[in-house]
Amino acid sequence: MFFGDYNHQLICFLVIIITQLVYFLNYLVIFVLLNDPVMIVRTVYSSIKDAMFKGKAIILYGSRQVGKTTITQQLASEFEGEYLLLDCDEPDVRALMENITSTQLKAIIGHKKILFIDEAQRAKNIGITLKLITDKIKTVQVIATGSSALEMASEINEPLTGRKYEYQIHPISIEEMSNHTSWLEESRLLEQRLIYGLYPDITQNQGEAERLLRTLVSSYLYKDLLSLGGIRKPELLQKILQALAFQVGSEVSYNELSRMLGVDKTTISRYIDLLEKTFIIFKLSAFSRNLRSEITTSKKIYFWDNGVRNAVISNFNKVAQRTDIGALWENFMISERLKQNHNHLRYAQHFFWRSTMQQEIDLIEEKNQILNAFEFKWNEKLKARIPATFTKNYQPNETGIISRVNYQPFVS
Repeated sequence: MFFGDYNHQLICFLVIIITQLVYFLNYLVIFVLLNDPVMIVRTVYSSIKDAMFKGKAIILYGSRQVGKTTITQQLASEFEGEYLLLDCDEPDVRALMENITSTQLKAIIGHKKILFIDEAQRAKNIGITLKLITDKIKTVQVIATGSSALEMASEINEPLTGRKYEYQIHPISIEEMSNHTSWLEESRLLEQRLIYGLYPDITQNQGEAERLLRTLVSSYLYKDLLSLGGIRKPELLQKILQALAFQVGSEVSYNELSRMLGVDKTTISRYIDLLEKTFIIFKLSAFSRNLRSEITTSKKIYFWDNGVRNAVISNFNKVAQRTDIGALWENFMISERLKQNHNHLRYAQHFFWRSTMQQEIDLIEEKNQILNAFEFKWNEKLKARIPATFTKNYQPNETGIISRVNYQPFVS
């Protein structure tokens, strides 16, 4: 007998039955997807596929609704009848995966070649489970998805050291959209993207974009954040998010936020870290090579998606009616550049630069000690240049003023 405990055996049997039903339903979904002319091919898909069956677990990170499940369904479509999906949002599946032996895993997986584990961060000891599959069931490729880097990392980093490939899945990039439609079409929709962003559901349902974004923020993003330990003040989380949304493009002072919101700096720092680990925001540090005139301790904070940022502050006004178009454009361009680099597995570091003389550069990109410097201006007629102080001291390989008339090469 595979299972010494009757209750555990019963749970395993039920899970097997449920997963077969899930398989059938997923097959129907996949059939629809593959015959759906609006399905958007994700750039990272080919990289993930190439990493399969090389003796390592594949981990897909990203916030909810960015398309992780669609990517796994596309992968599953190429292995019809040879995969198993376990969803850790289901309590019985979660309980099963928390304490399971390699023998039990073999019984559940059977002759399947691929095991998909969705929302894996919700199962305790998932790292050990993934390690068992990778080490003991070498013919099976395990692919796990998670919407919290904080929880996933704490569970899998040590058990899966040297045993995993990791991919960060973002909202759809403007490059992916242009490959799906055309650059001409995306140029026509540029203002729409600035306001509503590029979450998959938003791009396919523009007429309901505002309602969908409000639901996304309240029902999914906040849900994941509030499920993490230590979040005792949900109203504070919302206030911090709103404060960060209003400060996009500006340097963020944790001390100032602390005074404004009436909480200590440590709490501010911890909540911002959680926002970053759940893929809502990202930080840019100040660039420095120890020139005495540079600012080195500040940070700027941006949102991975413009639509989420606008939903947080409840502002979906058109571009012509906005006073924050400069911040919107800067957020959009920087997030698109980072998405592009991640999608193509180009590993670069990103910073901003400012001197004590108030000279600024929006984005410094460093790869293999080669620097590129960029400024972002929505209005191409505004005068802008890269400060001579920076170019003289650092001799960047590429510089540019990126506006709405020349942005396409920058993000493709």
